[in-house]
Amino acid sequence: MPDLLPALGPWLICAVAAAVGCALQRLAGQGFGMIAAPVMALAAPEFLPGTVLLAGLAVGAGSFVADRSAVVVRDLRPGFAGRMLGAVIAAWIAARVVGTPALPLVVGGVVWLGVILSVAGLRLGPGPRVLFGAGTVAGVMGTLTGIGAPPMAIVYADIEARRSAATQNVFFAFGMAVSIAALTVAGLIGLRHVAFAATLLPVVGATLWLVRPWAARVARGRIRPWALGLAATAATVLIARSLIGA
Repeated sequence: MPDLLPALGPWLICAVAAAVGCALQRLAGQGFGMIAAPVMALAAPEFLPGTVLLAGLAVGAGSFVADRSAVVVRDLRPGFAGRMLGAVIAAWIAARVVGTPALPLVVGGVVWLGVILSVAGLRLGPGPRVLFGAGTVAGVMGTLTGIGAPPMAIVYADIEARRSAATQNVFFAFGMAVSIAALTVAGLIGLRHVAFAATLLPVVGATLWLVRPWAARVARGRIRPWALGLAATAATVLIARSLIGA
């Protein structure tokens, strides 16, 4: 029977990554998966992607509740539809890569794709077709790795900061729920993923509480370079270690 939790050292590393990613997600509407997924792939790869998704659901839900009045409700339906389609596609792919040496490379590659999309300067605007397409891409990325925020971040790049973060956090929480359902049906989420995620919930709750005073004062532009730098560094180390060890 596989261990329900990683050893203390890897757990602490994952907990720190979850706290940093949670803070970024709350303040900017993205960041949890891009930090937590590559770090967990390095420290406790056997718990991917289920634990990141389960913890991410709590992060997204908690972040959404804090700013629910700022959500752009009309944008939700097309984005939700795309996310569901992407999750179904990704569940089929995940059944073939989870638990194999390919998974760390997939995680690292998706993180770098997210970084590139984030700095590409694309300006799309939240129309129904764009939201559906972005939701589909986010569904594939998020279900495979827990990293589904970058496509929506591009769509909301020019939207007022509080509305942007709040609406992205709704998509993030919904996306985590759909991805969890898809991977559960595919048999890729088990008791150990739930147990590990449960031990991270106090970290998530404490982080959401601690960053509350900063939510209205911190500009996304100040956080973004640090978030992308951390994510790119973790992804590069993950890819390098996977290739060297191959």
